[in-house]
Amino acid sequence: MNIVPVITLDGPGGVGKGTLGRLLAHDLGWHLLDSGAIYRALALA
Repeated sequence: MNIVPVITLDGPGGVGKGTLGRLLAHDLGWHLLDSGAIYRALALA
């Protein structure tokens, strides 16, 4: 079984979660799943 590490960020709007997530993903060489962007795209559909 392959264990995949996951980091989640939570907090109020406008505090830098997205910025921190992008920086962490870049520094660690990981992919970023921006759930907020997914929710916004679904709301427009």
